[in-house]
Amino acid sequence: MAISVVTLGELRAGVRLADDPTARAARQTPFNAVRAGFEPIPVDEAVAEHYGDILAAARSAGRSGKATDLLIIASAAATCRALVTLDKRRAALAQVAGVPLQTSV
Repeated sequence: MAISVVTLGELRAGVRLADDPTARAARQTPFNAVRAGFEPIPVDEAVAEHYGDILAAARSAGRSGKATDLLIIASAAATCRALVTLDKRRAALAQVAGVPLQTSV
């Protein structure tokens, strides 16, 4: 299984934004497990091309999305993987772009 480096960044931010050292340590442990258990997908030229396609599809459909969401979807598309997400907005954007979707873990 793989994970977008953008998702890793979002998870890392969650660790860093913990209110206290105990909460930070509690978040760090699952973050470390994710890093160890998933292959990171870098943002490269293929991801950038899919990002442009997905951005165009979203705008053509009258939808908007955060750049991070679009990059995560593009990472799945560029590597011929289904997007695994529980985020309804991200899932809707993936559907507009025709990216395969898995909404349960």
